Amino acid sequence: MPVKLIQSTPSAYAFPLLIKHLLHTPRMCAGDQEITYQGKLRYTYRTLFERIARLANMLTGLGLEAGKTVAMMDWDSHRYLESFFAVPMMGAVLQTVNVRLSAEQILYTLNHAEADVVMVNVEFLPILAAIADRLQTVRSFVLITDGATPGTAPVSFAGEYESLLAAAATDYDFPDFDENAQATTFYTTGTTGDPKGVYFSHRQLVMHTMSLAAAMGGSAVQGRFHREDVYMPLTPMFHVHAWGFPYLATMMGVRQVYPGKYMPETLLRLLRDEGVTYSHCVPTIMHMLLTHPHAREVDLSRWKVLIGGSAMPQTLAAAALQRGIDLCTGYGMSETCPVLTLAHLTSADLQGPQEEQITLRCKTGLPMPLVDLRIVGEAMAEVAHDGVASGEVVVRSPWLTQGYLKAPQASEELWAGRYLHTADIGNINPRGYLKITDRIKDVIKTAGEWTSSLQLEDVVARHEAVHEVAVIGIRDERWGERPLALVVLKPGFEGKASEHAIRNFAARIIETDGISRYAVLLQVEFVKELSKTSVGKLNKRLMREAREQAGQALQ
Repeated sequence: MPVKLIQSTPSAYAFPLLIKHLLHTPRMCAGDQEITYQGKLRYTYRTLFERIARLANMLTGLGLEAGKTVAMMDWDSHRYLESFFAVPMMGAVLQTVNVRLSAEQILYTLNHAEADVVMVNVEFLPILAAIADRLQTVRSFVLITDGATPGTAPVSFAGEYESLLAAAATDYDFPDFDENAQATTFYTTGTTGDPKGVYFSHRQLVMHTMSLAAAMGGSAVQGRFHREDVYMPLTPMFHVHAWGFPYLATMMGVRQVYPGKYMPETLLRLLRDEGVTYSHCVPTIMHMLLTHPHAREVDLSRWKVLIGGSAMPQTLAAAALQRGIDLCTGYGMSETCPVLTLAHLTSADLQGPQEEQITLRCKTGLPMPLVDLRIVGEAMAEVAHDGVASGEVVVRSPWLTQGYLKAPQASEELWAGRYLHTADIGNINPRGYLKITDRIKDVIKTAGEWTSSLQLEDVVARHEAVHEVAVIGIRDERWGERPLALVVLKPGFEGKASEHAIRNFAARIIETDGISRYAVLLQVEFVKELSKTSVGKLNKRLMREAREQAGQALQ
């Protein structure tokens, strides 16, 4: 059947989905709202709009043209927020540089993205000094001093950020252009080989922001994000645009707090002094804050937190709830912009026992609007939504990356079968809640049966002596693989808790909960720390490699 198209009049405005349009509402109704950096610098949204224009004029003065790339090397700051808007609104591309990568990896990403301008915080000048003579496309550098006095400069700077902004005009006519134009680039972490470039268009970022707003506002009570919240990111702004929340917070005109470098004392001070009510972070950050000595001095009962990046242990959820934190899980990945699902509880759920609430909060949640999410087995066949049948999570939505930068083969593999493949294993229950049970690369294959490393981590974490745990698969001649729990003990338990005791503790729960019969092969080993990626996730690849090397050295 032919489809009838609606024709617009020549004078109609097509309204492309551009990042600049996210600023319409706050311009009208949030001009006096406050943005603060570390509680030291404060300005209003009205000043933010002026600084966005100043930044665009400053970059134009440096010769930046549409389609060129500006790389940002900074901690979470008001400057980063300004670049989130000014750079793509000019028609240029913002590269958010993961400053926790090695100098060689940062060099690779800057050259691969063909950065034209680099704005760099004084703290990262040693990195710049190590790579400056090998940068292939950079023409201009801008220094961010953050109040510090720089030493010997490794490059010639066009000037200092604040001085250049002060000299720039406060008006800039941001143009209209194709909404599918590239807006941002960043590089994935925790991979083998070189990092992969992930990129997003204006349309994708606007669509993600709008769907996130609908999902966050759709919850009746729990986990809502609204105009009267005070927002502080605890996911780095260099990583998937801080999960897209700075765009959402600015569009909604909420008060924003940017903490700079993540130091637990600073974060807790800002939570207390600035009255922060909404954040998002990975489990390791939440664990770090809850176990810090100063945490007891801070009232956390008004704090709502979205947990993502890796599985949230039920013991961590229980500890957070005891402090009054409204905690829930979300799911996504670098390639998905990132949020796909949210584990919001209904009013009825909130009336149930806390144990049931914790189980739901630790699930990966319900799909956001416009997300087509499926669990598939062989030949992309969808599996039953019974909470038991598992398969790979594949997804479609309007904001997923269309591929990897300059990597056509990897892009084809990512989108095999016209769905984006997450490489996560999960199941969906009859209510539609997704539960991620493992990464394909982390699942432990014992005697041909899959055992979830995440499920075993949650079991071991329940022991009173366990501070942190990661479960990996190790080679075994008889079984193929068997699970090994790498455990960091809580202070005071060294020499008191034994590997045998923790293993027996886990075995009892494994039998009671009906976990894989091969999970009882679990071994336990005490370690001083666990390897993590640059964004705070457990780096099981490095753990497996280190364990294999140690095993080979003993032979």
